[in-house]
Amino acid sequence: MGKLIVIEGLDGSGKATQSALLQQAFEREGIASRKISFPNYASPSSALVRMYLGGKFGRRPDDVNAYAASTFYAVDRFAGFKTDWGGFYEGGGVLIADRYTTSNAVHQCSKLPRTGWDAYLDWLFDFEYGKIGIPAPDAVLYLDVDPAVSQRLMSGRYGGREEKKDIHERDVVYLEKSRAAAVYCADRLGWCSIRCCRDGAMRPLDEIAAEVLAAARQAL
Repeated sequence: MGKLIVIEGLDGSGKATQSALLQQAFEREGIASRKISFPNYASPSSALVRMYLGGKFGRRPDDVNAYAASTFYAVDRFAGFKTDWGGFYEGGGVLIADRYTTSNAVHQCSKLPRTGWDAYLDWLFDFEYGKIGIPAPDAVLYLDVDPAVSQRLMSGRYGGREEKKDIHERDVVYLEKSRAAAVYCADRLGWCSIRCCRDGAMRPLDEIAAEVLAAARQAL
């Protein structure tokens, strides 16, 4: 089997950028790697995710409970594993995932009372890694960004057009709860937490990338 390195973080934390930079670094070092991203919006398997984030099941994240929403994302990952990237992984390749099951841990825990987090996490990882049978990560690198900073970055991404944000991105209270859940998950599950902010702004990309690369190397 290969290796699976997950880049995790809130919306606007730079996951796509850091995933791409990590793959470029691996290529320079002659490491066979591939970048994957979830949800896979180009695939029909993401249909329920798109409906959920687009507000078809309700305009607030809490309108779909944590367990139901988790299954939408799990189906998309299973489809990708069976039809796309599973062979590369099973052949010994290194996968760099922009989001993974760990995003369910962050975003769905925030819908539950804290007393229910451990039971949900146990269910989630057994469901995806045990029962469905997709690979478990070898390392999870959590990009820790203040919610206020990530909101500014997302507003810039959409040119200030708030209506373009999905139901997660526009709900500031939900994002704050998700960050609290992410900090809890990182501690409980042994994720490598990389602090990405300094003085109310993002640190330089190359500084963050150096820490990401150093942490990823330890998983190989």
